[in-house]
Amino acid sequence: MTNRLAKETSPYLLQHKDNPVDWYPWGNEAFARARSEDKPVLLSVGYAACHWCHVMEHESFEDGETAALMNESFVNVKVDREERPDVDSLYMNAVQAMTGQGGWPMTVFLTPEGAPFYGGTYFPRHDRAGLPSFKRILRAVSDTWQQQRAELRDQGHRLVEHIRDMTRFEPATGDIDDGVLEAAFERLNAAFDPAYGGFGGAPKFPQPMTVDLLLRLARRGFPGALEMAQRTLDAMASGGMFDQLGGGFHRYSVDRTWTVPHFEKMLYDNAQLLRTYARSWLVTGTPRHREVAEATASWMLREMRDPAGGLWSSLDADSEGVEGKFYVWDLDEVRDAAGEDADAAIEAFGMTREGNFEGLNIPVFVERPVEPASLDRARAALLARRGQRERPGTDTKVLAGWNALAAAALAEAGAMLGRPEWVEAARSIAGFIATELRVDGRLMRSYRDGGVRALACSDDYAFFLEACLVLFETTFDASWLDEARWAADESIRLFLDDGEGGFFTTGSDAEELLLRPKDLFDNAVPSGNSVLALQLQRMSALTGTASYADHAAGAMRVALRAAGQSPTGFGALLEAVDFHTSRPREIVIVGDPRRADTRSLVDEVRGRFLPNKVMVVSGGDGAPSLPLLEGRGGGNGATAYVCEAGVCKLPVTSAEELAAQLDAS
Repeated sequence: MTNRLAKETSPYLLQHKDNPVDWYPWGNEAFARARSEDKPVLLSVGYAACHWCHVMEHESFEDGETAALMNESFVNVKVDREERPDVDSLYMNAVQAMTGQGGWPMTVFLTPEGAPFYGGTYFPRHDRAGLPSFKRILRAVSDTWQQQRAELRDQGHRLVEHIRDMTRFEPATGDIDDGVLEAAFERLNAAFDPAYGGFGGAPKFPQPMTVDLLLRLARRGFPGALEMAQRTLDAMASGGMFDQLGGGFHRYSVDRTWTVPHFEKMLYDNAQLLRTYARSWLVTGTPRHREVAEATASWMLREMRDPAGGLWSSLDADSEGVEGKFYVWDLDEVRDAAGEDADAAIEAFGMTREGNFEGLNIPVFVERPVEPASLDRARAALLARRGQRERPGTDTKVLAGWNALAAAALAEAGAMLGRPEWVEAARSIAGFIATELRVDGRLMRSYRDGGVRALACSDDYAFFLEACLVLFETTFDASWLDEARWAADESIRLFLDDGEGGFFTTGSDAEELLLRPKDLFDNAVPSGNSVLALQLQRMSALTGTASYADHAAGAMRVALRAAGQSPTGFGALLEAVDFHTSRPREIVIVGDPRRADTRSLVDEVRGRFLPNKVMVVSGGDGAPSLPLLEGRGGGNGATAYVCEAGVCKLPVTSAEELAAQLDAS
């Protein structure tokens, strides 16, 4: 017998449809029952690629005795955090306030009105290592609800007020200057691991936003910023966190050296890291960074494409019930698969008889002289053998925000590295969002098998705005600027906080939760606030609409004080500050982009890392109506105009002249 989750589209929820637990999806039906029966709600939040979510399901949710306790005393609600980030954010704040830590699986007990009064993360089947068993928790919460219901309701009310205070930042006043960047760099420098790159000790997360910030600060002349970025990218690319055979990055490293990963692969990590490695290649010319970018893009487009369009969300860490089994090797299998080329693989991937992971080998990158053709054959042979193994589970939902992030990354990296097929893939993905995930003029968050779920949040709109702006700059198609304007205007209409500035997570038309969340921290993905803070500045520079820049400044001010103190939590916001406190360039190229003279000017711009700029290429036909184009016509050949801070340089017609203007400080 299946439960109510059988009607959902989320693969994570569908994984639980055969549990003996009487699960409800999040919604009015569950809370109406809780109120009518005066029962607490047991809220369980996780996601498809979460290893410990699978463990807790097998230990507890598939267990008949545990399910009976849950069904008797609670109304049980299961949520996919990737589908409902608003619900996840609200109750994660509650768990962190109660326990001092958070994570998934997340278990929260709520009053029938939705107020949290007790919670935690993973609870084991049996008492162990100071953790009470899940059944012990269930009995204790049920007994307390029966005996002290009023106290629990009061506790829930107080906790909601505490969360309200905890998540409110005092907006900064006055000018936004680059002092916050200096403060942030000091703290990044103090936290940097000079031996292995990254920040802090184990576990280590990739933090592409922080590395992107360092690349920007290096342009400003911050000493050591570029070395910190390159050391981090080199180390990540050499470790087991990067899939040396198939491309793409795992979620994070459990150790300081980036050797042993947590093996899940997330679309959002790989989209951001693709872009970061491409940017670094543009800055440093490091061949390995280009190789990693190309392998990451290839993995995304090879293994994560949905037949209908768009990209899937993640790959599990587990296969055959064992974390990492799909990715690890013993030497005998390597020799059997690669034959005469096995020695090349063993050398290049640092393999030993003892292994580096529970007696087996996670391939790492060792710069030893290996014959390239032999290594290529060995890699192909190992990939073919790996393809015969049971694959990790795939979360096949298509998320609007993550796909827009991937589209922006593919388009930008494709332009940088001269890979037009990536730009075309980006165009296709963004087009899929615009058609399949926009319903009656409203973006939706999740698509799977023709069905959509959940209203899109501010980050979905923000990432779509970013993707459209990147596509406008890379394809010269004015329709993407029209889409960008729509996304910017809708972001302001649906999410703007008129009182304190910044943007709420949920729209004004969305379901009303206990609190209307406003995500400010840049976690695994940038917050909607941070992305809008940057992209609305770009919209203002392109269109001349000052109100876009005003709203961007409001978003920066909300978290400005915290950003300087905790830079790894606000990497993307600090990128917006970098744009705001620089002299962004306005580059206009007038000419037919199909002609060689126009392309040479475009390539001159694309051949350097210029994060604080907007670029318009207008060939005449279907040109956008923009103030930047007024009075700027081409002569017999292509012409480039470079302006900054209201001052324009003389128009130029050759790539050499344009290079001189772009390289001038």
